[in-house]
Amino acid sequence: MKTLFLAWQDPNSRTWFPVGQLTYEDGLYRFSYLQGALDAREQAGFEPILSFPKFDYSYVSSDLFPLFANRLLRPSRPEYKDFIQWLNIPEHQDDPIALLARSGGKRKTDNFEVFPCPEREADGNYHIHFFTHGLRHFPEAEQQHVQTLPPDTPLWLTHDLQNPFDSRALVLRTEDRHQVGYCPRYLAQDLFKLVSSFPEQVKAKVERVNPPPTPLQFRLLCSLTAPWLEGFEPFSSPDYQTISEAPATIGSSA
Repeated sequence: MKTLFLAWQDPNSRTWFPVGQLTYEDGLYRFSYLQGALDAREQAGFEPILSFPKFDYSYVSSDLFPLFANRLLRPSRPEYKDFIQWLNIPEHQDDPIALLARSGGKRKTDNFEVFPCPEREADGNYHIHFFTHGLRHFPEAEQQHVQTLPPDTPLWLTHDLQNPFDSRALVLRTEDRHQVGYCPRYLAQDLFKLVSSFPEQVKAKVERVNPPPTPLQFRLLCSLTAPWLEGFEPFSSPDYQTISEAPATIGSSA
């Protein structure tokens, strides 16, 4: 089974809420709302997505739902090969879930973002890829420094206590203390647990640097490996739990 989460950002407070879960198993896609959607409704007026009109239903389809399919670049587009290279995904592994997991599926026309649920690797470790966030907020000199980083450059996680938007923000920096972006917000809670338990064994590094004119959101691809804690489950907080579901709605798409 492959699992992705859907997050929604309140346009007023800029707060992010996990609101949905997409899974793919045995040839079927399933979308369910999370408890975070109810929190978003209470705190920020979030309403059900038009194609998924009921919070307490599970939606099943043999085709990828348009909400997610529309976040993918079509293979027929001339820039598709470049896009796959930015993501560092082999062409024969470019299935929809892999592309959404690596790219984040962000669009300028809405406030949604997609991110993957890490799974335990064969070696028993936690492993995930991500693009650094917020690089556009860093000085031009730091953005230029990113372009000089070779693959496998070690990166360190630093707690940005003074971040006015997120007190749990984690900054990535190089050994010579250049800041190269933020860890995605959705990883912060779990990474705090892992770093607290294994401060010397959480290893982040540069996976790939994509040169301009690649958009900044795809400029620096990182990977992170850490021991998988006994009993650890990623995204296990209450807001990531699915809402009690009525019988599934099944169709070719939603």
